[in-house]
Amino acid sequence: MAKKKYYAVAVGRETGIFDNWPLAAAQVKGCPGARFKGFLTRREAEEWLKNPQYTTGAVKSAKRKRPPETKIKALKNHAGLVIYTDGGSINNPGPGGYGAVIIDYDLEPAGRREISGGYRLTTNNRMELMACIAALRSLGDSERPIALYSDSSYVVNAINKGWARKWRRNGWLKSDKKPALNADLWEELLNLTAGLTITFNWVKGHAGNPLNERCDQLAVQNARQNNLPVDLGYEERN
Repeated sequence: MAKKKYYAVAVGRETGIFDNWPLAAAQVKGCPGARFKGFLTRREAEEWLKNPQYTTGAVKSAKRKRPPETKIKALKNHAGLVIYTDGGSINNPGPGGYGAVIIDYDLEPAGRREISGGYRLTTNNRMELMACIAALRSLGDSERPIALYSDSSYVVNAINKGWARKWRRNGWLKSDKKPALNADLWEELLNLTAGLTITFNWVKGHAGNPLNERCDQLAVQNARQNNLPVDLGYEERN
C-alpha cells in the first residue's frame, strides 16, 4: 500500500495541507472535532479540503493500538457538533453581518447548516458574538459535545479565561472599573452555554480554512444587504 504523503486538516489547531504526519498530528491530536485525511498527492488533498464535511478522520497512535472498547468509547465522546463562526462590520462601527456553519458529524453523510444575519449599525465584536449566539440558539437544549471555532480572540479569550463570567459577577464592570462592552450579548452567550459541553477554539482568520472563509462570506453578504434591522443593544447605548 502506497504511503500517504500529504495530510489535509479541515478542523484543527491550524488548518491546511501538511507534508508530514508528525506536523499534521500536532494539529489534530486532542483537538475536539478534528477533521483530517491523508492523500498520495497534494492535488487530492486540496480538492478534499474544499469540501471536507463528508469525510472524517481518526487520529492513530504510532506507538500502540487502543483496545476495541477504548476506541468505541472515544468515538462516543467525539464532538458530534462542530460550529464555525465569524462576524464583522463595515468601517466598525457600521453595517454589520455574521455567519455560522454548523456541521453534524453524527449524521452520515455529515449534515450541514448555515445561519446568518446582519444589522444596519453595529461593531465587529458584536457581530462575532452574534454569530456564536445565533448558532447556539438554533441548537436548543443540546446534550452533545460541541466544538466551536472562532477567529475572534475577543470571544475565545473572554470565555476560556473566565473574563466574561467575572464581568458579570462584578455587575458588568472590568477590573479597571470601566463598563464591559456588549454586556447584553455576553449575558445571552453565557446563558446559552450554561450546562452545555462546549469548547471555544481560536482559528486563524483568512488563512484558507474553508469553513472560516464561508462564515466570512456570509457575514460580508449580510452586511451589504439593504434595509437591515436595528441592533438595539448598540444603537440605544450610542
